[in-house]
Amino acid sequence: MTDSPVLTWEDVAHRYGRKIYTFAYRLTGNPDDAADLVQDVFLRVRKGLASYTPGSFDGWLWRITRNAFLDGVRKQQRRPTSLLPEGDHSLLGASPSPDEVLAAVRLSDDVQAALLKLPYDFREAVVLCDVVGLTYTEIADATEVPVGTVRSRIHRGRSMLRGLLTWPV
Repeated sequence: MTDSPVLTWEDVAHRYGRKIYTFAYRLTGNPDDAADLVQDVFLRVRKGLASYTPGSFDGWLWRITRNAFLDGVRKQQRRPTSLLPEGDHSLLGASPSPDEVLAAVRLSDDVQAALLKLPYDFREAVVLCDVVGLTYTEIADATEVPVGTVRSRIHRGRSMLRGLLTWPV
């Protein structure tokens, strides 16, 4: 018998879907890539829930999201993409959902562009802390690095962001 109720896939999607999408969008900088990443995360969660052992669920979930993102980056590096020709793209897919639009507009274009210029480890730490709202301990668990490293990455990442967002007077 367990002390806490078992989460279903639907519970995870309902409780964490918006946060996962926001994290994915901040990592990828593209709503379509973020939606694909979220879909991949939910597939991995669905497969992994049966074997999940109680512990830090948030850490487990963010580690899945992080690994899915890194796997996607590796795939993309192995398989170059070509852009679609210019023209009518309306047939390619539906408009983004309200959640996607909300997540996409919460940060200004300047801040999103600056985030994408940060090295991945710093971007990940800053987004998990300042956008998703995880504690340093939860970030350390998700990224499998010591809390001191998380603190350092957040401090340095914020410093780099300030440098990228400060304009000469």
